[in-house]
Amino acid sequence: MAKKNKINISYDVGRMSKKLQKELYINMLRPRMIEEKMLILLRQGKISKWFSGIGQEAISVGCTMALESNETIFPMHRNLGVFTTRKVPLFNLFCQWQGKMPGFTKGRDRSFHFGASDYHIVGMISHLGPQLSLSAGVGLSHLLKGEQHVSLAFTGEGGTSEGEFHEALNTAAVWNLPAIFVIENNGYGLSTPVKEQYACNNLADRGVGYGMESYIIDGNNIVEVYMTLDRLAKSIRKKPRPVLVECKTFRMRGHEEASGTKYVPKNLMDEWAQKDPITNYEQFLLKEKVIDIDWVETQKASIKAEINDALLEASKVEERSGNRTLELTDVFKPHNPKAVKPSKKTKELRMIDAISDGLREGMKKFDDLVLMGQDIADYGGVFKITDGFVDAFGKERVRNTPLCESAILGIGIGLSIRGMKSMVEMQFGDFVTCGFNQIVNNAAKLHYRWGQNVDMVVRMPCGGGVGAGPFHSQTNEAWFFHVPGLKIVYPSCPSDAKGLLLAALEDPNPVLFFEHKALYRNLTEDVPQGYYTEEIGKASIVSSGNDLSIITYGMGVHWAKAATDKLQIDADIVDLRSLAPIDYTAIEDSIKKTNKVLILHEDSLTGGIGGEISAYISEHLFEYLDGPVMRCASMDTPFPFAGNLEKEYLASFDLEHTLQKLLAY
Repeated sequence: MAKKNKINISYDVGRMSKKLQKELYINMLRPRMIEEKMLILLRQGKISKWFSGIGQEAISVGCTMALESNETIFPMHRNLGVFTTRKVPLFNLFCQWQGKMPGFTKGRDRSFHFGASDYHIVGMISHLGPQLSLSAGVGLSHLLKGEQHVSLAFTGEGGTSEGEFHEALNTAAVWNLPAIFVIENNGYGLSTPVKEQYACNNLADRGVGYGMESYIIDGNNIVEVYMTLDRLAKSIRKKPRPVLVECKTFRMRGHEEASGTKYVPKNLMDEWAQKDPITNYEQFLLKEKVIDIDWVETQKASIKAEINDALLEASKVEERSGNRTLELTDVFKPHNPKAVKPSKKTKELRMIDAISDGLREGMKKFDDLVLMGQDIADYGGVFKITDGFVDAFGKERVRNTPLCESAILGIGIGLSIRGMKSMVEMQFGDFVTCGFNQIVNNAAKLHYRWGQNVDMVVRMPCGGGVGAGPFHSQTNEAWFFHVPGLKIVYPSCPSDAKGLLLAALEDPNPVLFFEHKALYRNLTEDVPQGYYTEEIGKASIVSSGNDLSIITYGMGVHWAKAATDKLQIDADIVDLRSLAPIDYTAIEDSIKKTNKVLILHEDSLTGGIGGEISAYISEHLFEYLDGPVMRCASMDTPFPFAGNLEKEYLASFDLEHTLQKLLAY
């Protein structure tokens, strides 16, 4: 039987129906009872990890019930109530937590690191802050589509210390995005108390700095949470804008169960135990005669049976077995493009014009494609690639961004979640470091984790030879080459640049598109007019010869041409064009013909892509070689500024000598 306790929380239900009051209670009770069962299974070794939300159920449930069922929520570790309130089947949840196939990640990710697209729930990554930007991206999709919807993302007080918190809120405020950012301030980030996390009195105070409404509410009061969020959501649907809500609550168990709570003063635990959201609300409903004790026991018995039935069903599912084919297949969303052949009608274009032309064709073909980047709107970008795009397509689709690379990449991912396409321009490829996490941990992994593809192209102006120094000259494709889930394109000529860019925009997976700045205005070619595509993952034979093979891409193609012409070498020059995937068939065919190979790239030698290609050749083509696999790449130093230093740094400085050395074998 339910115990009668003192009510330590004040509830003002106003005109709320008794039916809704009961629903709030049941929706809090269900995750509490599931958690209590999971803690038993954890001790029995039947699940391996648990992040408890006991004592915080009011936030998850109140927020979820305030949203419409088709509005997107971005939960965190302690938001089980989001999943249960959205009626996610317990069978699938239990399989997820046991790493079994019917779970949402097919055993690839744990506990709450998963999404459920059918329920409009987007899974978190352990880095916490990035999901705020994804939520902003979903909000942008609502704005662009004219939908009266809101997105909602949770974060903890610890997550507000991350740069992504600032970037996401700043961009959402500048663009008036319909998004609610909910801070669950539960006292501790793992073991770090709030006084060591921030210096302001309340985290909601930060909203003022972003020109954003902000509110502080009692996160243990289910009525206050629901009514506040319901009011805000209804208001935002009519007048789109971001809002910050700080929920004061407390974490009654460890960050995760293994860490415990020994660092928390006992009096603090006792104080918050008296504010338990379920016990207090239950006593209030009993006092108001909305429910009686028999009703409570009936609900508990029903939920207990529901849990036990789902656990029994999940226990019958075999442990996940290995399947390499499935694992590799699920890295990318399947894509079987139909090649669009180029028109015979051509126009002489520079590299930069071909890229601009490709973007224009893409914007005309895909009316949901959004371009985002610093200074790309009226100014046309620092390289003028998007000059005139605002007049043609409008500022809604050609968007100047704050200097928030990570947030903008996250917003691009958020647009993907809503089925839209995006192109994000790094003003210089070097600046992508500020958004590294969104690319390698979110964009690259979402499809593998729970089937969510990321339909985003990231343009990367890169490369040296223009005297731009260490922070504007790097060609950093090797950083991403190691990351499964990313496609990497690196054209060397105008016609390829246009066709590959359009292929990248068609592809439903994340594509990094590298553009060499030194080629922008120094290379002219007859480029097919209109819309056409070049196949990603298909190399091009730039010149055919028998003396040796040069495997290269980007600026390396032009270095190879110049050097072989000067030395009168009859060389096979293989322009890879895309680096992920790599056309190993073209590499094999060339080496089998010439029997000697040089791998050339502008990136520094150590850890460059040439090392991986070299290893492949040594493993698979050793018997065809009449000499060592040789590499020619740039020096292992940061990129220098002064002209003579830059010249000596680049791979082209050693190319002729390396070719002669290889020929001598």
